[in-house]
Amino acid sequence: MTESATRIELAPNCSLSPRGARWFFGSCCVASFGIAGLLTLQGFWPVLPFAGLEMLLLGVALKLSLARRHQRQIILISADVVQIEDSDALRSRCVVFQRHWAQVRIRTGGSTLQPSRLLIESHGRRHEIGHFLNEQERLGLAERLRRLIGRMDESPPLPSPGSVV
Repeated sequence: MTESATRIELAPNCSLSPRGARWFFGSCCVASFGIAGLLTLQGFWPVLPFAGLEMLLLGVALKLSLARRHQRQIILISADVVQIEDSDALRSRCVVFQRHWAQVRIRTGGSTLQPSRLLIESHGRRHEIGHFLNEQERLGLAERLRRLIGRMDESPPLPSPGSVV
């Protein structure tokens, strides 16, 4: 990648730290098992397995949420190519498109509950960008990428280093 490449780094907003997650999970366990224990002593023993299942599901959800903090997408746009690097805690993947033929597309979801998808496409290949962004952020990123990449068969000049796009 040349020195004049524009770099965009995307990462999900993960404000919960591992220490905060442990405190939250521990306090939920104390409250849930405390109430379940009191009810078990009064003869309502079926409450205890459900409290355990509830805390197991909460623990899994917290673990998945904390794993997101390692996700990164780095988009490098040079005069010739658009390079997308996806990485998380376990693996890294790089996809390269010729900038002159690349297109930025927004694919709408099938319903109002499904978010849109931001894709870069070229020659039958596509790669999703920013799946963790909210709708407004995704649309703003799409507009910025369209200004940088241009339409198919069009390559607008890249901004000079240090300028804001």
